[in-house]
Amino acid sequence: QVQLVESGGGLVQAGGSLRLSCAASGRTFSKYAMGWFRQAPGKERECVAAISWSGRNTYYADSVAGRFTISRDNAKNTVYLQMNSLKPEDTAVYYCAADSVGALTISIHQRPETYDYWGQGTQVTVSS
Repeated sequence: QVQLVESGGGLVQAGGSLRLSCAASGRTFSKYAMGWFRQAPGKERECVAAISWSGRNTYYADSVAGRFTISRDNAKNTVYLQMNSLKPEDTAVYYCAADSVGALTISIHQRPETYDYWGQGTQVTVSS
């Protein structure tokens, strides 16, 4: 069992930055692939970034590539999402998720149903 707790959301002006953190419980965190998803009102949940258990392999949605960076610190059981050059369209609730299959397969790890565990979400609001 893994519990995930996101933090770091908030209100920021367009062009600003935020860093989201996702703290995980459990000793098996280092074996999990991790993903960051977001969901805006009236829209489907979408994967913005994912990272393999080792951190060597990553995936970014086209909409955030070059602006967002996913990373992890397995010693701290934490995965991060550094978000730069934020835009109003980045406004959403952001969720982290864990998949017990640690290797990253992009076609699979873009899908919410792939993941076994989810955090409660943190709101990110970008004002224009």
